[in-house]
Amino acid sequence: MASKERTYHEQTNIDYTLRLRELLKTLPPFAKDYFRAIEYTSSIRTRLNYAYDIRVFYHYLIEYNPVYRNYSIEQFQPADLEKLSAVDIEEYMDYLKVYKSDDDALRTNGEKGLARKMSALRSFYGYYYKHQVITQNPTLLVDMPKQHEKAIIRLDVDEVALLLDYVESAGSTLSGQALKYYEKTRDRDLAILTLLLGTGIRVSECVGLDLTDVDFKNNGITVTRKGGNQMVVYFGNEVAEALKQYMQGDRKVLSPLPGHENALFLSTQRRRMGVQAVENMVKKYSRQVTPNKKITPHKLRSTYGTSLYRETGDIYLVADVLGHKDVNTTKKHYAAIDENRRRQAASAVKLRED
Repeated sequence: MASKERTYHEQTNIDYTLRLRELLKTLPPFAKDYFRAIEYTSSIRTRLNYAYDIRVFYHYLIEYNPVYRNYSIEQFQPADLEKLSAVDIEEYMDYLKVYKSDDDALRTNGEKGLARKMSALRSFYGYYYKHQVITQNPTLLVDMPKQHEKAIIRLDVDEVALLLDYVESAGSTLSGQALKYYEKTRDRDLAILTLLLGTGIRVSECVGLDLTDVDFKNNGITVTRKGGNQMVVYFGNEVAEALKQYMQGDRKVLSPLPGHENALFLSTQRRRMGVQAVENMVKKYSRQVTPNKKITPHKLRSTYGTSLYRETGDIYLVADVLGHKDVNTTKKHYAAIDENRRRQAASAVKLRED
C-alpha cells in the first residue's frame, strides 16, 4: 500500500510497531513472548509504553541491584524475576520517583506515573506466573501506589466564549510576522478549538481526521477511537460553521505535501498537524484568556463532557459520545457534585447574623 493511501491511524500503527520492534532489542530476549501474547488484547500504544516501562525496570536492576550489577541485558532469564523479593520491588518503586533516563535527563513520576509503571511490571510478571514459567510473583506482595483524586480543570461557560472570541480577534493585538502567522492559521485554529469544545473528541482523533470524515449533510464526523473502532460523532451548527469557513477557505487553497492530501487539519508546512502542534496551539490561546488554568486539549474534552452532562443529566449518553468503554470512568469525572452547587455552600452557612 502506498504511503499516501494510508490513513493517519494506519500510519501511526506502523510507526509504533517499528518503534516497538527496535525497543524489544533492548530488552531480554524472552520478553518478546510477553509482548506477542498481549498483542490482541492491547493497543500498540499500550505495548510501546509497557516496553519503555519494562526497560526502565531492567536498567534499574543493572544499575542498583548488586546481584545484577555486572549483567548485560541478554543475560537475564525468566528465573531472575522470581529471585527478586517484595523489598526489591519496593526499592524499585522508590527509584521511580526520581531517576535519570537513557539520555541522562531527569525523570520524575507522581502517583499516576508510578501506578502505570507498576501496572506494566505486574502485567509482565503475571504473564510468566500464569504460564508457570516462574513460581513466585513478588509484585503481588507490594501494594500499588495510592492515587488521590485531583480537581478536574475545565473551562467555565463564560471562559469558553472568551477563548473563541479571543481567537477570532487576536489579530488586533499583533503586528509583523506574528500577525501574518495568525492570519494564516486563524480559521484553522478556530475550527479545531470549536470542534474540540463542541464534540469532546480526543486530540489524537482530531489530528487523525481526513476531509472525507466530515459529513455536513448529517453534521457528523467519523472518528477512530482508541482501540481502532470507528464512530460517528455529531456536531452542532457552531461547529459546522467553523469547519466550513476553514474547509472552504484556507484548506481549499492549500497544496498539501505528498502523503498529506487527505488530512483535514494542515500545518503551515502543509503536513498533517500532529498532537503536539494542537497542544501548543491550545496552550498559546488559553493562557491569554485563563492564565491561572493550565488548559490542554484534554481539558477541552472535560469541558464538553461537563457541559453535556449538565444539559442532559444522562451519564450514559456522555459515556457513549466521549467513547468511554466503562461508564464508571464517566461517572467518576462528570457526575460528582456540581461546582455551582459547591459554590453555594460558601454562603449557605452564616457565622454571624446580619
